[in-house]
Amino acid sequence: MFSRLGRFVVRFPWLVIAAWVIAIVAVVASAPKLTATTDQSDFLPSHYESVQAINLQQKAFPNSNVPAALVVFERSDGAPMTDADTAAVQDAATKLTQQNIKDITGVQVVPPAENRAIEVVAVQMTKVTSPNDTKQSDAVKSLRDSLKEQVKGTDLKAGVTGTAAQNLDQQDSSKKGLIIIGVATVLLILVLLLVIFRSPIIALLPILVIFLVVSPMVNGLLGIVSDAFHLKIDSSVESLLVVVLFGVGTDYILFLMFRFRERLRAGDDAKTAVVNAVTRVGEAITSAAAAVIIAFGALTLSTLGMFRSMGIALAIAVAVTLLAGLTLIPALVSLLGTKVFWPSRAWQTEPRGARFAAIGNALGKRPAVFATASGAVLIALGVFAFGFNPTFDLSSGSTSDTSESVVYGKELLKGMPAGSTQPSQVYLQSRHGALTADELNTFGAALRGVKGVGEVGAQPALSSDKTVAEYQVTLADKPESDAALKTVKGPLRDTAHAAAPVGTSAVVGGMTSVFVDFQHAMNRDYTVVFPVAGILIMIVLALLLRSLVAPWYLMASVFLGFAATLGSAVLVFQHAQGDSGLIFTLPLIMYLFVVALGTDYNILMVARLREEAREGHDPHRAAALALRHTGPTVAAAGVILAGTFASMMLAGNTVLTSMGFAISVGIAIAAFVMAMFFTPAVTALIGRRAWWPGHGGDAEQPAQWDEWAPTDAVSRR
Repeated sequence: MFSRLGRFVVRFPWLVIAAWVIAIVAVVASAPKLTATTDQSDFLPSHYESVQAINLQQKAFPNSNVPAALVVFERSDGAPMTDADTAAVQDAATKLTQQNIKDITGVQVVPPAENRAIEVVAVQMTKVTSPNDTKQSDAVKSLRDSLKEQVKGTDLKAGVTGTAAQNLDQQDSSKKGLIIIGVATVLLILVLLLVIFRSPIIALLPILVIFLVVSPMVNGLLGIVSDAFHLKIDSSVESLLVVVLFGVGTDYILFLMFRFRERLRAGDDAKTAVVNAVTRVGEAITSAAAAVIIAFGALTLSTLGMFRSMGIALAIAVAVTLLAGLTLIPALVSLLGTKVFWPSRAWQTEPRGARFAAIGNALGKRPAVFATASGAVLIALGVFAFGFNPTFDLSSGSTSDTSESVVYGKELLKGMPAGSTQPSQVYLQSRHGALTADELNTFGAALRGVKGVGEVGAQPALSSDKTVAEYQVTLADKPESDAALKTVKGPLRDTAHAAAPVGTSAVVGGMTSVFVDFQHAMNRDYTVVFPVAGILIMIVLALLLRSLVAPWYLMASVFLGFAATLGSAVLVFQHAQGDSGLIFTLPLIMYLFVVALGTDYNILMVARLREEAREGHDPHRAAALALRHTGPTVAAAGVILAGTFASMMLAGNTVLTSMGFAISVGIAIAAFVMAMFFTPAVTALIGRRAWWPGHGGDAEQPAQWDEWAPTDAVSRR
């Protein structure tokens, strides 16, 4: 199949290029705009309590006055607030009200903190109705500009925090991070490809193809799919798409170019070399891409909308990248011929490859030593994975520590309970008519007695028909902290449910409640998504290798790599750096990238092992030759892909830093420990039984251009 594909592409390169141009124009022209959301509650199914609370709030309190932002005032010299300062804060609030800032619906001064360290002004805003709605973000910008004038010439300083401000700062941080990631990724790929091939054409080829062709196609298709199936795309997907497109795309192009150069050195003319490159590498990269697509596709089994949309987005990205790698790139290379290596002439000479040849020979002689050593490294790092502690700090974690919402969020803690930035809401709903005063007071008293609750609003808000009451509950701990999640998950929900009078029901809402439900959904997903993805990838490996043995130890090595990667992240961030935990989504995202992309390198190495076995080499010799020939490809691809993910560490926030570190380390482990040493060593130890019930088979003869092309087309470029 891949031989026929290669022949078609080489015979009709301009037709292939024209088809891509037409497809891009059609998709981009018809695709709706891709939108992203930062509201985590958008991704939970409706049966969770936090979502039920949101739906009840929207129905009973359509004009709820929960503050969207908090203005924190304090003295510039750090001294306690004086009566004059309090008067100045009141005056500032009055002026803010008089200015009638667009989409600010209310400004209310909160009673001063007991220690008078700070004073707070609560700001209500028009509700956001869609991910593209910028009302609150624009209002925060105007509010911040106005505050500068209010505190000018006084002893006070002020800043805006709260949900709306955090979302604005998170969006700004994401945009800056996306630019940094994109620039760093492109520069890294350019430099590494220049070093490897010494050709500006090859260095620019993946950048231009991905930027001009693949990326617009992926974004267009994603917009169409999102609109058709009403998917909500998490804002973090954009950063991942950049590194997946450039990292994976460059890897697939790299696999093809290495084999193209190898066939040229073997004596093929340029066109025949392209055909043979697609024939030999096509099956391997298609199987590798299939493994990645399956792993990402397994996310559709998640209960969380953010992972379902992420899986679909990344699967589309990999599928389009693979199609470009098998058609568009070979078409362009067939037109350029050996000029693609200009100005270097190194492609004409087979390098000695002394380093990889020596390593391959050593591995072939002592596979047990290499298998034991590489396995020991994976196990030693994997032990630390048991210490993983998930954190739900998406607000400060996804923005810079110097952003205004983070800085003044910390200042708020000087005089207010830690949960003030995002209070929880408890809703009491009656099924027998209006709630009575006794019912309201008794229920409120029960909430005040919950351990971990800082304070409960004096009077609950009542719906127009007085059948629903909303209690504002401020937790004693930060809303995203482990302690706050424990409070909501246990005593707060238990007390609310138990204290609800006869004929009423209670639900707990708010961001902490959303995180509690996220945690429950994640635990469920771990037991479903991981096994399904693993089984499907094993099926791909079995079909590729025609073996029922190899997939088992290949997946075992991948799981060891996953554990080692998670352990490395725990070791660096929790033990060395002293962080309380790592972002809760990390294991699932890391699993997909490390398992899926790590399998790429295993597939490439094992496919070469099988190829050498078909040439009649014994298992030890086949392992040595596979490492000699494929080692440079895996090493180069691993460096590029790990480097592209490592660029996420430059984004300036802890979420992308930990994610970039973990995935880049995972890719490095997959390339330089698993694929380079563990897999060929274990294959050599198992011997020909690794291919059971298949066998090495007969040697495959390379295709010849003369066999099918017109005689006048034969040329050596």
